[in-house]
Amino acid sequence: MEKGNPLREIAAAAGTKDWSVRLSFVIMGTAAIRYGQVIKGALYLAAQVLFALFFALFGWRYLRHFGTLGETAQLRVWDEQAQIYQRVPGDNSMLILLFSVLTVAVTVAFLLVWYCNLKGARRVARLAAQGRHINTFREDISTLLDERFHITLLSAPMLTVALFTALPIVFMILIAFTNFDANHQPPGRLFTWTGLANVADVFLGNEIKAHTFFGVLGWTLVWAVLATFTNYLLGMLLAIAINHKAVRLKKLWRTCFMIAIAIPQFVSLLLISRALESSGAINVALQQLGWISTPLPFMTNPALARLVVVLVNMWIGIPYTMMTFSGVLMNIPGDLYESAEIDGAGPVRRFFTITLPYMVFVTTPATITTFVGNINNFNVIYLLTAGGPFALDYYQAGKTDLLVTWLYKLTVNQQDYALASTIGIFIFMIVSVCSLSVYNRTGAVRKEEMFQ
Repeated sequence: MEKGNPLREIAAAAGTKDWSVRLSFVIMGTAAIRYGQVIKGALYLAAQVLFALFFALFGWRYLRHFGTLGETAQLRVWDEQAQIYQRVPGDNSMLILLFSVLTVAVTVAFLLVWYCNLKGARRVARLAAQGRHINTFREDISTLLDERFHITLLSAPMLTVALFTALPIVFMILIAFTNFDANHQPPGRLFTWTGLANVADVFLGNEIKAHTFFGVLGWTLVWAVLATFTNYLLGMLLAIAINHKAVRLKKLWRTCFMIAIAIPQFVSLLLISRALESSGAINVALQQLGWISTPLPFMTNPALARLVVVLVNMWIGIPYTMMTFSGVLMNIPGDLYESAEIDGAGPVRRFFTITLPYMVFVTTPATITTFVGNINNFNVIYLLTAGGPFALDYYQAGKTDLLVTWLYKLTVNQQDYALASTIGIFIFMIVSVCSLSVYNRTGAVRKEEMFQ
């Protein structure tokens, strides 16, 4: 019998001659109760009863409408006697979809418990036939606190991930296959399934939406590369310069650059945004100095606005990378440099053969995380330019909008939740594929044992 195969385990339980194991298919906990594990069997039975009540009294009410997402919208009917509008209850597409997803998740969890019930039933029946000891409930609890403590420790985080990450992702994915927008707001107006209509609009079906998606996607990738590697390279060079033996007052220099971190990022971005306006401090100062005659279009020229967000991101991001590289530099073994110097290697050769490979090796996972974060860097873009300047050839987006800020506008300003969910799926696909594929090919993962 192949261990760990659920289908084989279920088939083996169905083929056993023990009646209590076979009855456990229908009445959970039967075998456990028969062989002395009364508390464990009672818990299995209670789980079955609770699931049956949940499904019958709550889950089925929504799950049976899942195929249509509702048939009757809520109405307002004029009451002649009371001279007011009375609300006639109806379906709610949002609640139907949400609670249907919840019902499916609870059903999957119940099936896992049901499988554990069968697996445990077959095990205690086999132990009883062999005359071996069967653990009591207290012994099972002791096991979960000892040799199986890793399962106990991971159960709470996994439950949290399932509730607050997996289920919302499934819900968002399903929204992308509906027409949930400003014109279909439940309970007054129901939304329904539209298949791949939103995906088709983004790629081929709707010219302006497709143009907007590929335009914003291109700028998002360019921005992520520039924002990541300008900070990476300049932060590395700044850390090397400050940590050089010839540089004095190292703590003072680090403190000066850390001031940008000490100030909350959103405060800095809002101040810079106001300073770069046509009547802002920078344009006024340049005009008073006589360097310009008309205000510079920092926020209205697409190319200049994109340059501004990159430069401002360097100003607030380089201190972080500088501190990271300073920590890495301090941990490079000094004997490596001494050996290289004895062998006649100069400063440039020592940098490319010792310093750079070591820093790249250690910081690559963090760099991948930074790249992913820059793809979804909402704060810098939205607080600095709000995605502007607005473009007439774009659908509800500006020339500095990233996919994530465009998604935000579609959700908050336009209530176009279906299209926003479609964009969210593409963001997830891009981020997950890029980060996982690159991360698994880095030296930090392949040669992890070298630094253990």
